[in-house]
Amino acid sequence: MKSRFFLFLLSCCMAVLLHGQRQDYLLDSGWKFRFSHQVERGTEIQVSLPHTWNAPDALSGKLDYKRGLGNYERKLYIASEWKGKRLFLRFEGVNSVATVFMNGKCLGEHKGGYSAFVFEITDCVTYGKENTLWVRVSNAERLDVMPLVGDFNMYGGIYRDVHLVVTGSTCISLTDYASPGVYLTQKAVSREQAEVSAAVCLSNRGEARRLTVRAEIRAEGKTVCRKEQQLQLEADRDSRAQLDFSMKNPRLWDGRKDPFLYQAEITLWDGDCLLDRVIQPLGLRFFHVDPDKGFFLNGAPLKLRGVCRHQDRAEIGNALRAEHHEEDVEIMVDMGANAVRLAHYQQAELMYELTDRWGLVTWAEIPFVGPGGYLDKGFVDLADFRENGEQQLKELIRQNYNHPSICFWGLFNELKESGDNPVDYVRSLNRLAHQEDPSRPTTAASNQSGDLNFITDCIAWNRYDGWYGGSPDNLASFLDRTHREHPECRIAISEYGAGASIYHQQDSLKKTVPNSYWHPENWQTYYHMANWKIIQERPFVWGSFIWNLFDFGAAHRHEGDRDGINDKGLVTFDRKTKKDAYYFYKANWNPEPMLYLAGKRNRVSTASQRDILVFTNQKEVELFVNGQSQGKASPDAYATVVWKAVKLQPGENRILVQSTSKRNRLTDSMVVIQKK
Repeated sequence: MKSRFFLFLLSCCMAVLLHGQRQDYLLDSGWKFRFSHQVERGTEIQVSLPHTWNAPDALSGKLDYKRGLGNYERKLYIASEWKGKRLFLRFEGVNSVATVFMNGKCLGEHKGGYSAFVFEITDCVTYGKENTLWVRVSNAERLDVMPLVGDFNMYGGIYRDVHLVVTGSTCISLTDYASPGVYLTQKAVSREQAEVSAAVCLSNRGEARRLTVRAEIRAEGKTVCRKEQQLQLEADRDSRAQLDFSMKNPRLWDGRKDPFLYQAEITLWDGDCLLDRVIQPLGLRFFHVDPDKGFFLNGAPLKLRGVCRHQDRAEIGNALRAEHHEEDVEIMVDMGANAVRLAHYQQAELMYELTDRWGLVTWAEIPFVGPGGYLDKGFVDLADFRENGEQQLKELIRQNYNHPSICFWGLFNELKESGDNPVDYVRSLNRLAHQEDPSRPTTAASNQSGDLNFITDCIAWNRYDGWYGGSPDNLASFLDRTHREHPECRIAISEYGAGASIYHQQDSLKKTVPNSYWHPENWQTYYHMANWKIIQERPFVWGSFIWNLFDFGAAHRHEGDRDGINDKGLVTFDRKTKKDAYYFYKANWNPEPMLYLAGKRNRVSTASQRDILVFTNQKEVELFVNGQSQGKASPDAYATVVWKAVKLQPGENRILVQSTSKRNRLTDSMVVIQKK
């Protein structure tokens, strides 16, 4: 019945296909999965994509979670009417090595778990019949595939969508590193005028023909600019068209203030017959980074208040669906972030669409990850490893070239210069990034001194002052010293954070041991309050990125309230609970009226007094304990109010804080049990 229904759907589209327009079919159902050691028939299980086999074992803190080979297989009906068309399989993400077979014939291998890839299957299928698609997936440790190591889980599986794309014999290319085949280059942009070039990659598998490429720029349903070019395509050859156009008084993509997007529709025509169509976002903007004054967007200074994000969740690992990406971005916006570092690898295509739409300035990066404080290494000086890194950088840039939110290409994270020294290789990656995209600066995340810090256009540091030793004051001295000694450097903080469990509460503020099973929430709150003040007061810091917005899986971690979790998130792994530090940032970053009483989860106190901490952007608030006013107060420059040494009575204490404004009054409350 399923195959008949699929055949019915295909027949409904034949009239359109006969005119050559592209069709896209989602292939997320009907898969059978088995591990490589399961060679007996009948051992397969039915799965749907996205899928990972590591959600149970990796997230339980099992150090030796399954790093091996899995097999995915499904039937694929190929309509006889498709003869003369071209057929492509597009995989949005398979971790980390995929070998693809059609009817037992190997189509090729893709190395890299975070970027999309495409195989053409036109000549490998039997028309009018069911064909067998088989994908062998490995997430085993290898020395020729980035990343070699990381403080996160290397989930195995086809964890993003798979598509069957059907086009005419001549189409806008799908196989240029799985890019959209269209590159929108903003040559010069100002508030008065924008000069844009559209490069279009064309692929012809047929006789020579003369065709027309057309570019239309639309805004709110209206065409504001239109250009076309006629060109002669040679038989069975790829070619490239370029269309240049100007726009007067453009509406700019202006971050969170006004994330306005034009729509660029690129079409391919044979006379009046439409052959192919690709639609891409066009957000016009200009930006730069000043070593003393920080980041500027469209000529105005913009302090980048950012977060970092990993692509996994409780119970499902990295097999995320659209609603998960959407919820994550909505939480970023609710907190008031205006920037995001999508670490440590290329993330789902939808994420970049969402950061465009919501106006989040984005740092996108390849998975060139060092060991940090752990054993192993992030770079081996092998030709295969170097080639794989270059491939993944090209994929990152070409697949995401048109997203206006992306303002930085990240080249590495926490590499070391000992042993195989990566300095020369990073220099070559930096040159490659500029060749691929001269319009965006490169950056990197460092955690040491050395030559690595002086290669990319910008540089950022992962700092944990007050968590992994030291105090927040060390961050201030580091930033001031670095800026003084290297005034030409464009400096940012790529990571800063502290672990916290919502179940770990303490009356007094005491620093904990990071790798212990005690991660009190109030220390994380203090850490972020102190670190953010230091960052905010230094205009030369062009951006900062909290590590991390969400707790995430790391099987080798044994700390906090359970194994297998890095709990530095401001939001729990399941996204259900926002920790106190989250509301500190929301009060400082989001102008919407808010009031939050910190420490609500610390319900039992052995002390007779307690400091009451409130985060608010209201002008004045008042505290009540058991109905008695403790006085009114206004927040400091960091949206913080503290009532010191508030007396508690034995037993139950009802604590209420409210804004004093009678209009739209805000309140928050908690109950504390005081035990002698």
